[in-house]
Amino acid sequence: MLSSTAVAMRMYVLLSMLIASFILASALQAQQGPAGQSVPALLKASKWQKRVLLLCAPALDDANLRRQQQLLEPVRAGLDSRDLVVREVNLSQLSTADKQYLTQRLGVAAGGFMAVLIGKDGGVKRRETRPLPPAKLFSTIDAMPMRQQEMRGKQ
Repeated sequence: MLSSTAVAMRMYVLLSMLIASFILASALQAQQGPAGQSVPALLKASKWQKRVLLLCAPALDDANLRRQQQLLEPVRAGLDSRDLVVREVNLSQLSTADKQYLTQRLGVAAGGFMAVLIGKDGGVKRRETRPLPPAKLFSTIDAMPMRQQEMRGKQ
């Protein structure tokens, strides 16, 4: 039988995990922009202003999507400093037009997880079918000529 201290400790850990999940979901939602915004509208609005990381998954409870969220949680400052907007895309709830745009213009497969990095110029810079480690994401962005210019300007 567990002592009251052990039970209290387990409750504290579970509550902490729940709060951390809520904070991550809120932070990612805040980065996503208007919920009803179509993918082409988001990319058009972001062009020359923001880089966009689309996290496409067949459902919001997809294991790869959850893992990608976990990887991005501790590097929020790095996302912000690189002008990166993260948007989750639930493939099962998209309009026909958005599905066509994702598959035909961005090369997103309909069935599984895909992370798609879009540069400020609107071009696809990277596609991954597995969660993308922040170090690889940041090295891709930091190698872009526009990012190099941004870094020189901040010195």
